Amino acid sequence: MSARHAFLQVDAFTSTPLQGNPCVVVFDADDLPTETMQAIALEMNLSETAFVLKSSVADFRARYFTPMEEIPLAGHPTISTIFALIHTGRLPLTAPYMCLRLELQVGPIPIEIHSTSSHVDRIVMSQKKPKFQRTYSAEEVLPAFGLTAEDLVEGVPIQTVSTGTPQLMILVKNIEALCKARLSLPEYIALRGSGDFFSPHLFCLQGFTAEGQTFARHFGVPPDTMEDPFTGSASGGMGAFLWHYSLIPSPSFIAQQGHLMHRPGQAYVEVIGPREDIETVKVGGTAVPIKQGEFLL
Repeated sequence: MSARHAFLQVDAFTSTPLQGNPCVVVFDADDLPTETMQAIALEMNLSETAFVLKSSVADFRARYFTPMEEIPLAGHPTISTIFALIHTGRLPLTAPYMCLRLELQVGPIPIEIHSTSSHVDRIVMSQKKPKFQRTYSAEEVLPAFGLTAEDLVEGVPIQTVSTGTPQLMILVKNIEALCKARLSLPEYIALRGSGDFFSPHLFCLQGFTAEGQTFARHFGVPPDTMEDPFTGSASGGMGAFLWHYSLIPSPSFIAQQGHLMHRPGQAYVEVIGPREDIETVKVGGTAVPIKQGEFLL
């Protein structure tokens, strides 16, 4: 006998359909084996696919899968999951400001929902306390992206930062450097194989539009998708990195990503705590529904 599982596809970190980062959210997934979740994520072939389950320690539980593996924390599936629960009536909006907890592989995280007249204005996730991990030399890293030391901001380390998922932070001088970045797969696979990060985040202190303060590109993990339209977890790690190293004057800013992929997105990022002991990073955005249906499994 086949089982039916409803899903909603959402574009996150945008208010415009067919922009931002798409995510399929599968509801009532408690009976799905892990291997079936992974197979669905491969079938969807998006950066991540989210599965909603019951939780004994939070309001909801979610598991996130790339086409090839499960990941402990991610931004755009979190925004997508909460938006999808609201959109389908599984999470009623009962006040202009609501706070709940979402259980992920890294443990429960706080979620804030800001709404106006039943319209979601912003969903905000609080990521885990940042961990500043291994540093790398330019010679180790840059050949994997077709860049040179001249493309970097001088005196700033290349370092893995984790607010739940470890990502390699690479600050370049400008958007021109980001535009010319290209993955060289042999060097990239070797770098990732010997590194302590899940994926790399290249960014500059320049918005793609006047509204942004940063612009980024986030490369994938072959054979997963090659580039991510918008990466909420890495935006959090980036915020922690920039604040910790006194590279931004204010702990809050607008991060932009995806414009070079014709999927522009942006998020509100706020670092909480002093530069030397950051407590958490909040990453917020909105989303729009794209399609709904059900899996016949």
